[in-house]
Amino acid sequence: MCGIAAVHDLSPDAGLLERRRRSRELGEELLSRLHHRGPDGSGTRQVGPTWLGHTRLAIVDLDGGEQPLRSGDGHRWVVANGEIYNHEALRAELGGAFATGSDSEVVLRVLQTRGTDGVHDLRGMYAFCTATGDGDVVLARDPLGVKPLYWARHEDRVLAASELVAFPPELRALVEEFPPGHHWTPAQGLVPFVDLRTDPLGLDAPAEPPYEDREQARVAVRETLVRGVGERMMADVPVGVFLSGGLDSSIVAAILARLAEPGAVVRSFAAGTEGSSDLAAARVVAEHLGLEHHERVYTDDEVVAVLPEVVRSIESYEPSLVRSAVPNYLLAELAARHLKVVLTGEGADELFAGYHHFRAMDAVTLGEALADGVDGLHHLNLQRCDRVTMAHGLEARVPFLSRELLAVAQRVPLEWKLLGEDGQEQAQEKALLREAFSGWLPESILWRRKEQFGDGSGTADVMARQAARLVPDADWERVRIPGLPPARTREELGYQRIFAEHLGGIRAEQVLGRFATA
Repeated sequence: MCGIAAVHDLSPDAGLLERRRRSRELGEELLSRLHHRGPDGSGTRQVGPTWLGHTRLAIVDLDGGEQPLRSGDGHRWVVANGEIYNHEALRAELGGAFATGSDSEVVLRVLQTRGTDGVHDLRGMYAFCTATGDGDVVLARDPLGVKPLYWARHEDRVLAASELVAFPPELRALVEEFPPGHHWTPAQGLVPFVDLRTDPLGLDAPAEPPYEDREQARVAVRETLVRGVGERMMADVPVGVFLSGGLDSSIVAAILARLAEPGAVVRSFAAGTEGSSDLAAARVVAEHLGLEHHERVYTDDEVVAVLPEVVRSIESYEPSLVRSAVPNYLLAELAARHLKVVLTGEGADELFAGYHHFRAMDAVTLGEALADGVDGLHHLNLQRCDRVTMAHGLEARVPFLSRELLAVAQRVPLEWKLLGEDGQEQAQEKALLREAFSGWLPESILWRRKEQFGDGSGTADVMARQAARLVPDADWERVRIPGLPPARTREELGYQRIFAEHLGGIRAEQVLGRFATA
C-alpha cells in the first residue's frame, strides 16, 4: 500500500533537459502531498520521458519491496499502490527468476510476457504506472476501483496521482478520475479490460446459469468468501478487522478468526458514541470469536472537532459518506496504533441487496440498482474506505469485492436477494448470506437488522444536532460553492465549504460520486 505519482512527457524530444526538469518538479510536488499514504519510505526515478514517485507502507517483502521497482532485465520500472493477491500463482505460471518477494514485481513480468492484455490476469486491488526508457508507459487501475487513481493532462504531459490533494491548485480543474478496469498507453489510449456487469471473471466462456438450488448457492457464497478472506490475509505483518457489529464485518471477523494460525492474536476494532448499538454488538461478536477487541468511544464535541479533517481526508462532501467516515476515521486512528492491515465488510450490500430502499423494487429494478451500486463504489464507499485508513498509514482490504464473489453473487436469483424464501415482502435482507454462515456467529448477530454505520455508531444523531453550527440560516439561503452542485441540505453545504477550502477548483462532476439523496 502506498501513494504513487507519475509524470509522462508526451513530447520528450522538445527541449529535453528543460522538460525533464519541469517534469521532475511537477512529480515531486505531487508526491510531497502523499507521504501520509506511505510513512515507511519513498523513492523516485526518471525513466526516459517518465518520472515515477512512490511513498511506501511496507506490508509484503518488508526488506526488498522498495519502489520504484525494476524488472529483472532492467528494462521496465513500476510504482504500484495496492496488493496483487494472486502474485504467487502468477510467479509459478510465468516462471523465471524474480529479484524480490514483492507482489508488485509480478506486474512487471506480466507486462513483459503478456503485454497490456495481461493486466486482466491480475487479481487484487491496484493502481500502477510502469515505464521504460524508450517511452513505453502503462497506467492501470483495478476493475472495482478499490485503489484510487486520478490524472490530468497539462503542457503536453500526463500527470497521475493517488489523491486529489496531490495536484497543485492551478491544475485542479483538469483533474479527472482514472476509470476502474482500464489501462492506458500513449499508443492505445484508454482501454477497458473487464466488464463487471456481464463478465467479471473475463474467461470468455458462456455465462454460468443462475443457481436453482438454494443450498448450492449458500455453499458457493461461503466457500468463495472464505477464499477471499484467506487471500487478503497475505502480509508479512499482522492483519486485523474493523468490526461494526453488523452482519458483514462480523462474517469477515469470523472467517479471519477461523483461518488465523493457532494461538495467533486476532485484533478487532470498533467505534461509536457511548451506548451505541454498534459498540454493543461488536462486543458480543468479539467475545464469541475470542478476539482481542479495541474500542474508540467518542463524544459529540470530538465529532465536531475532527469533522473538517475527515472531510479533507475523504476528499468528498457527500453527507452519507461523511457520517460514516467520522467513526471510520477515528477507528482507523485507533487501529493504526496496533497494526498496518485491516479487513472490512465493504461491498456486501451491493452484492446481496442489503439496503432498506431495495424493498420497494421488483426484480428488474433491483438488478439494475445492484449493478449501478457496484459501478459506483469506486468514488463513494470505496473512496471513503481508502482515504480514512490511508490518512493514518493503514491498509484496508475488502474481501466481499473479489471478482470471484461478484460472479457468484450474479448467479444468485434476484428474488432470493430481495425476498426471503417464503416470499414475504418484509423478509430479512441478505437472507442467503446469513444462511450461508449459520453457526459461525451468535443468532442475535446473524439476524440483526441492518443499520447504516453512521446510524449504528451514533454519529448520525450527532450530525443532526450540529447542523446549525455548520451553516447559519442566512448562508443556507444564498451560498453556493463554485464548481460544486447545489447543496441539498444545510449539512451538505457545510461539508462543501470545508471541501472547497481544501480542494477549491476541483470539478465535482469529473471526480466525485453522489448518492440519490443527501
